[in-house]
Amino acid sequence: MVTTPSDPLPADLAAAHAMILAQRELLTLAKSEVTVGRLEIERLKLMLAKARREQFGQSSERGRLLVEQLELAIEDLEETQAEQETKAEIAAPEAAKQKRAQNPRPPRRPLPDNLPVERIVEPAPCACGKCGSERLHKLGEVVSKTLECEPRRWKIIEHVREKFSCRDCEAITEAPAPSHPIPRGFAGPSLLAMVLVNKFLLHQPLNRQSKTYAREGIEIDVSTLADRVGACVVALAPIIEAIQTHVMSAERIHADDTTVPVLAKLKTVTGRIWTYVRDDRPFGGKDPPAAAFHYSRSRAGEHPQGHLAGYVGLMQADAFDGYNQLYKAQRKPAPILEAACWSHGRRKFVDLVKQGEAPIASEAVRRIDMLFEIERSINGKTPEQRLAVRREQSRPLIAELEIWMHQQRALLSTKNDTAKAINYLLNRWAAFTRFLDDGRVCLTNNAAERALRGVAVGRRNWTFAGSDAGGHRAAAVYTLIETCKMNEVDPQAWLADVLARLPDHPVNKVADLLPWNWKANQQSKAAVAA
Repeated sequence: MVTTPSDPLPADLAAAHAMILAQRELLTLAKSEVTVGRLEIERLKLMLAKARREQFGQSSERGRLLVEQLELAIEDLEETQAEQETKAEIAAPEAAKQKRAQNPRPPRRPLPDNLPVERIVEPAPCACGKCGSERLHKLGEVVSKTLECEPRRWKIIEHVREKFSCRDCEAITEAPAPSHPIPRGFAGPSLLAMVLVNKFLLHQPLNRQSKTYAREGIEIDVSTLADRVGACVVALAPIIEAIQTHVMSAERIHADDTTVPVLAKLKTVTGRIWTYVRDDRPFGGKDPPAAAFHYSRSRAGEHPQGHLAGYVGLMQADAFDGYNQLYKAQRKPAPILEAACWSHGRRKFVDLVKQGEAPIASEAVRRIDMLFEIERSINGKTPEQRLAVRREQSRPLIAELEIWMHQQRALLSTKNDTAKAINYLLNRWAAFTRFLDDGRVCLTNNAAERALRGVAVGRRNWTFAGSDAGGHRAAAVYTLIETCKMNEVDPQAWLADVLARLPDHPVNKVADLLPWNWKANQQSKAAVAA
């Protein structure tokens, strides 16, 4: 027999004994389930931490999917554990309280200290709870804190400019009108930043945003929101250009592209979003990371050739024919050096393993994984340190891998899928082995793939871009948001501040507003205030 606190207590001793035994069994079972759940959560968290470390060194399909699966599993187990603990507390409150005292949970993250505090004082007792005396005096307070959230607060800001008349000449004088982030706009910088982040980071199309605002009592037409987005892209153009210049001044970049459906004459066509990423952190570079995005209607090679017309350096990318003109010796101003992506090469063998028994493909994956293991140990080291380890540890493995692949290919038909996967590597062997002679080169092109992940997520929400112009606008805003993310800057806070300052900001000091410089300035202000 199991009871709840609202059930009547048994009147006879036998029934009371039965109740106690039932409650003990329930509590024991609940404790064991909670303990097992906690152990399983800790085990999965360790696996998740390992997977997060590996997803940037190994293939994206292995790392990304495993991270997502583990995050969902941990979330489900933690919900289940909370449910079981609540049941145990209801069944035996005192025993559960003692259990918590003996095995306290890890301390939770403290509540933010920068939030406003609403103080609610509970009515004081009028008499002593023990003797009934009304002679009470205050000893102190017991304060319990709760984090609460209210719907966002809309407001109208009135800029009042008083007019004055001169008593001598009767001329009328008034304060100059304040600058607005965009012309023709009643929207403040924080509202504009929210609309941009909702659309391009949280992937909420403008029609959904309009409906959300209407439910909050604020009617803003979709056409009005669209007008604001377009105007913001124009206002932010100097910063977008500065980020693109910063990316193209890198010694090494990552390049990749992804599809984006575009509405054209009442049907959709497949456009492309291209990204070029500068990230020197893997080889200990001090320059800030950034990502530049571009849009095109097709995947023709003329597009990356135009984007990279003035670039000279290393480029890590997949084996796309549209890049080939960039690598030719006669290219002006100079050929780009190609560095191939081992994740792409490995993925072809992984796909064969997934299809069924494939011993040659499995062995290829094992050998390539040994290279990734070495790379994880030198991530963030200087180019010289990385190069020394690669020459000592990776070069022998590469030499053995090349000999082994030639041997295996000789045993296979040219039409065999495994032979095609081997040829993918051997036909580009110089690009795949460039990392052995240059410590700046990474083993993969995962940095570009990560930058494009937001575009892939967004496709599920906004379905298609409204036009080619919409594709160009999306690429422009992605440049800003992804660069903020790479520099650990809140895109909405940055956009709100920059949109407010841009109209009066000196043109020759645009660099001060770039996300990494803005972050350093904010940190300096916080340090002075502290």
